[in-house]
Amino acid sequence: MAEKVIFIADSITVGELAEKLNLPVTNLVGELFKNGIVATINQRIDFETATIIVEELGILDTEVRKKVAETKSLRKVHELSDKAVARPPIVAVMGHVDHGKTTLLDAILKTKVAEGEAGGITQHISAYQTVHSGRSITLLDTPGHEAFAALRQHGAELTDVVVIVVAADDGVKPQTIEAIRFAKSANAKIVVAINKIDKEAADSARVKAQLASEHGLNPEEWGGDTVMVEVSAKTGKNIDKLLDLVLLVADLEDLKADIDTPAEGLVIESHMETGRGPVVGLLVKQGVLKPGNFLVAGTTYGKIRTLLDFMGKPLKEAGPSTPANVTGFKELPQFGDNFVIVKSEKEARQQVSMVQIERDKNAASTNITGADLLRMMNQQHESQDLNVIVKADVQGSLTSVVDSLKLINTEGEIMLHVVSSGVGNITETDIRLATDRNTIIYGFNVDMSTAVKQLAMRDHIQVRMFKVIYKLLDDARETMEAMLQPEVIETEVGKLTIKGIFRTLKDEVIVGGEVTSGKVAAGLLARVKRKNEQLFEAEVSNVQRQQQEAKEVFEGEMCGLSLKTNKKITLEEGDKLELFTRELVKRKLK
Repeated sequence: MAEKVIFIADSITVGELAEKLNLPVTNLVGELFKNGIVATINQRIDFETATIIVEELGILDTEVRKKVAETKSLRKVHELSDKAVARPPIVAVMGHVDHGKTTLLDAILKTKVAEGEAGGITQHISAYQTVHSGRSITLLDTPGHEAFAALRQHGAELTDVVVIVVAADDGVKPQTIEAIRFAKSANAKIVVAINKIDKEAADSARVKAQLASEHGLNPEEWGGDTVMVEVSAKTGKNIDKLLDLVLLVADLEDLKADIDTPAEGLVIESHMETGRGPVVGLLVKQGVLKPGNFLVAGTTYGKIRTLLDFMGKPLKEAGPSTPANVTGFKELPQFGDNFVIVKSEKEARQQVSMVQIERDKNAASTNITGADLLRMMNQQHESQDLNVIVKADVQGSLTSVVDSLKLINTEGEIMLHVVSSGVGNITETDIRLATDRNTIIYGFNVDMSTAVKQLAMRDHIQVRMFKVIYKLLDDARETMEAMLQPEVIETEVGKLTIKGIFRTLKDEVIVGGEVTSGKVAAGLLARVKRKNEQLFEAEVSNVQRQQQEAKEVFEGEMCGLSLKTNKKITLEEGDKLELFTRELVKRKLK
């Protein structure tokens, strides 16, 4: 466990990193120079480079973490006016994979969501609204698989209350801990739903003890301040009680929002639909969204053509804490982009232009990238490339798939390059782009037409389609493992001292000797040594004991043997043979 954690945004200067590490800047410059990069104190390096350098320096007690640049803006305090009105709480449902998050939502919404999911795993954030005791509650279902950490973090950032689902029969798991950390970093209130209490192995007390002793979440009944509810998503037990407590916790926050202000919020999903173009999921934070509004999100804009609720029904307007799906964007915005309403298309274009200039400037200021550094560090070693093209159904999933692929570690021996990525079905353009020998197209929850399939078959392009992310990542990992050079394993079997030379031919030597350790057998390899100097390697082709062919001869016995060689070598009495096996073992990624 690292004693010190430093947070770095997209880039940092060499001088600033040295200061964070409490190191002389010359040490840092020297480390970069050793790896083939000449850098100055004011030169910028990206997050990946900083991580690599810290590892190269061997600073074991320091961990480098990514500083989420948007966290501050997402949680910024809106200056409420005197006209602010109460708004519904935004509740994110989080927890470990298979602990029943989506089934719990199904029990609340009666939508049978879980049955339609690949592998029973939520693949992207879904937003819903329900009414309980006459009040609206906005619910976010966040993915549980570890590859979707970025989505889950955004889910926490825009949340008032986090319901952390923990299976009573399984206890606290890695993604449970991750959800707790995200919720705390977002200053969101936490409610724990101890699920699956209908199971025989359920042990709520153990779950509470784990949360209290290891993660600082003390149950109210134990004198703490964390609300914990025992529920069964399967039988519906205590679901109403859970919602009652969620509203109670939310009421303590006195949640309000302005409606007489230009609408703003966050992009929680985006994907392409045939005949509709970009379809964007938004969550309104302030103001009221209406059809016909011009809105800007990141580096794209649009005019709201249709405004729909989570069930696909038309909305006249969407107020604070309301999830809505809109059409009318020119292009797909990025997952996590903030959106704002502007007065006209002209103003929308101007804002997009300003955002693009700022992003280009930030990108240009990063002079050294992690890819550059890895390339420098491995330039003396022969490496292979695996090129991939990624297509996904929605922007959030695309981000997670691409980020997760880049995290597969081969220590620089195999370099994975995402040469292209995008949202939507696989097209002829993707097939034409995949012309290199090692280029694979990965499709995640997408499809391709018959014409595209025929083109891929004609050009011998590998197209691999998946509906569950960890299966896609496993496939990429196995592909990269197959490209790794096998490991050579040598195992010593025995030793022999040559006592006589019987015949020397062009490619064979017949000798006699005593086995001094282990055994001698046909098929073994032999290093021939004289006074600790290796002369050559040979293969034992035949073994005889007392002039009879023998399968094996053991320590203390005399034998004769034939040594196959690729060149004529003169042996002497007293030369030693080291007998061993050599095999190639398929390597695994760490």
